[in-house]
Amino acid sequence: MSEGAPPTAYAVRDARADEHAAVRALTLAAYAEYARVMTPPAWAGLDGAVRAALDVAAGAAERIVAVRADDGALLGSVFLFPAASDAYTGHAAPPPIPELRLLAVAPAARGLGVGEALVRECARRAHAAGAAALGLHTSASMRAAHRLYARLGFVRDPAADFRPDGAELVEGYRLALGAPG
Repeated sequence: MSEGAPPTAYAVRDARADEHAAVRALTLAAYAEYARVMTPPAWAGLDGAVRAALDVAAGAAERIVAVRADDGALLGSVFLFPAASDAYTGHAAPPPIPELRLLAVAPAARGLGVGEALVRECARRAHAAGAAALGLHTSASMRAAHRLYARLGFVRDPAADFRPDGAELVEGYRLALGAPG
C-alpha cells in the first residue's frame, strides 16, 4: 500500500457456499509460509492437520470471511467451532468453550487489520451466544499470530496444550468475554 493511500475497505460476513473452495485455497496458501520456518516433520504435521480441519470444518463450524468492499475479493477467513466440538479431530479434548481455528489472511492483505477483524467477529459471536470465553490454539512458529492474540487480550491456557506426533507444541489460549450482553 502506498503512503497516504486509504486502507482497503472490507466487510466481514459468513462465507457463502460458493466460496468454500476459495476459502480452502486461501487457507492453504496462508499456511504454506510455515513450510519455510518449521522442521519438515512439524510442517508435515501442520499441513495435514490444516487439510483435515478444512474437511471437518465444512459442517461443524461457522465459516467467516473478510472480503474487499469494492469487488468482493476474499482477503481472509476463520472458522468458529461451537463449544464441545472436536475442532482438532481427536488430537485434543473438545474444549468447553467456542474455539476459533484456521485464521488465514491472504499474503497481499496482511497489515490491513483483516486478521484482527476476523478474531473480533469470532469473539462477538461467541459472546452473543452466551460464551464466557473464546479459545484458540497456535504454535511457536506463528509469531505474527502470537502478537495479534496478545494485543487482543488472549492469555495462555497451558491446560489446553497438546502435541501431535512429530509436531510443535500446540499452545492453548483463551480470551475472557465477560457476561453476555
